[in-house]
Amino acid sequence: MKRNITQTLVDEHKLILRMLDVLERNASLTAEGLYTNYRFYLDAVDFIRHYADRFHHAKEEDVLFEALVNNGMPRENSPVAAMLMEHDRGRAYVKAMEEAATAALAGSTGRDGDIAENALGYLIMLREHIAKEDDILYPLAERVLPEEVRGGILAGYESAEARTPADFTERYTKAVEHYEAEELTRAA
Repeated sequence: MKRNITQTLVDEHKLILRMLDVLERNASLTAEGLYTNYRFYLDAVDFIRHYADRFHHAKEEDVLFEALVNNGMPRENSPVAAMLMEHDRGRAYVKAMEEAATAALAGSTGRDGDIAENALGYLIMLREHIAKEDDILYPLAERVLPEEVRGGILAGYESAEARTPADFTERYTKAVEHYEAEELTRAA
């Protein structure tokens, strides 16, 4: 029986999706002028850049996608190329959201639309992206990657995790929980 090489990534998607839910609620309220905690957006950028991008996407880009390419999937015009393009598009949304939130925190008015537009664009794109990975790319990887490369993939994930602080996932889980609770408090 082949060792599962994508469950870790699917599990990480669950926390990312929770942050996207909070981002959607807050961005919708910001668009209506009802939520002005711009610090949240900078915390969301921190989560996205460190947890979703440097931690999670690094495992995908540097480990799983490379294994797929090394085992016959073309680098160009392939599912890997499409996923990498979407990672880059997501980074552009995040940068624009950060710039707008930073300006709003510094007192610049009229930035709510930019914040909401980029946050909503990002989360819509990323939800679709995660669905493609969970439903198409990861099952494909499980089917096509031979057992002899799976140990190296899992070791690559462990190496990426070893480069993070011991409380890394716990810290970002707590950040998401904090903003989820903020939502519940505001809704009550």
